Amino acid sequence: MTLKTVMLPMLASVLLSCGNDPLPKPKGMLRLEYPEPEYKKVDVPLPFTFERNELSNEISELKLDGVNDVSGIDITYPTMKGTIYLTYKKVTDDNLVQLLTDAQNLTQKHAIKADEIEGDLYENPSKRVFGMYYEVGGNAASQSQFYVTDSINHFLSGSLYFYAKPNYDSIYPAASYLKNDIKHLMESIEWKE
Repeated sequence: MTLKTVMLPMLASVLLSCGNDPLPKPKGMLRLEYPEPEYKKVDVPLPFTFERNELSNEISELKLDGVNDVSGIDITYPTMKGTIYLTYKKVTDDNLVQLLTDAQNLTQKHAIKADEIEGDLYENPSKRVFGMYYEVGGNAASQSQFYVTDSINHFLSGSLYFYAKPNYDSIYPAASYLKNDIKHLMESIEWKE
């Protein structure tokens, strides 16, 4: 056996085995998938009804202030570790502008941590429901804010919060899913007269 016969296969194997340097795998993210929503009508002891996703827990009502006709409702999503907090206030002759201002200011308080805040106008004249939905992007404490009113008697505002440190990448799947639930809630509101 000659040196050429031995060295040629070794040299070929060394040249062919040299390739790209190995790279570590990127961090994987947990893929969260949620079931298709199934909605049912909820009749709370307040002057409105709406539809909620059956994925959420039963609704708990809290009376906040009997003097000013303010009540609160919590819609919890235990599997997502989140809650939609609803606050109902009665509209009087002189408080509608203040209620609208307070709801908009609450959203703007999240601007410090938010990357962006997008607003969507909502109107349903046949049901007398008018409002605004705000999607808050980034590591803000609340990912969604909204309000609806009939401009005469009723004002309902809501906020979505998660029981976790705000990390937008981690909570995005749940926030996106609940965004659709909030929009459905807004669309299904019916005022009781």
